Amino acid sequence: MTDGWLFLLRWFHFLAGITWIGMLYYFNFVQVPFFAGAEAPVRTGMIAGGLVSRALWWFRWGAMLTFITGWLYLLHRLGQFGVQPFFATSYGWAIFIGGIIGSLMWFNVWFIIWPAQQVVMASAARVKEGGQAIPEAAARGARGGVTSRGMKIAMMIVFAIILVIVEGNAVVGPATPDKASAGKKLLSTVNGTLWAGFVLTAIFVIALKIIFG
Repeated sequence: MTDGWLFLLRWFHFLAGITWIGMLYYFNFVQVPFFAGAEAPVRTGMIAGGLVSRALWWFRWGAMLTFITGWLYLLHRLGQFGVQPFFATSYGWAIFIGGIIGSLMWFNVWFIIWPAQQVVMASAARVKEGGQAIPEAAARGARGGVTSRGMKIAMMIVFAIILVIVEGNAVVGPATPDKASAGKKLLSTVNGTLWAGFVLTAIFVIALKIIFG
């Protein structure tokens, strides 16, 4: 019975994670570049027409199911092995650190990206009806985009100091290109994000080799 439960838990965890991260890459590699080159009426029509809201539904609920199933699995393993034996292994630490990173990403989705996109969608709906755009919509959308790209790095980085830097960089301060910090300028492009992720991942792998042999 327990084996069947764990199988389903892991299956739903992987399925939800694939959905979540798949939508994340859709936003960063497809939607954002397309919007950057599209005319304003086209962007407004796609946002107000429901495409973005549907994509965001799968994005945020994929994150929620990944978060719930992941912590259920982690808590089960903690109860099965005991806290001290669990954290005495690299396997236990890998799962725990992965859970912390995933939780940070889940927090970003629900409490930073989603609220920002709600403002963007509300602004687009106003414009479509002939009204004025919400003034802070552009800035909120830009901040959500930076946070979304920061999540890619967070997926690969486990050290607390790096997580704090990435999170703080995404949340605090302006995100517009002319006023952005060096970190925000790096995360403002897909290429910059990928290079940052590659370099930091290399550092992470080397550190793990040193720590665990």
